[in-house]
Amino acid sequence: MGYCPIDHTQEDVQKKLTEQQPFLPEGLHQQIQVFLDEKLDQETLNEVFHLLKKYDLATTEVREERESALRKLMI
Repeated sequence: MGYCPIDHTQEDVQKKLTEQQPFLPEGLHQQIQVFLDEKLDQETLNEVFHLLKKYDLATTEVREERESALRKLMI
């Protein structure tokens, strides 16, 4: 993901997750929800936000890459 100077809040990321829920695999959505219930550092919040941003418009290949990146973050 490219650099973004905006720091996203926990609420921003939660809102983005809710917006993208219909497009995410059900299991992944639930995993992200549990992950967001934890206290996350700013860098992680920003990364999750940008992986979710425009997920619905992404190609299948890009979605798979983002899903993989999200899963790696949650390990």
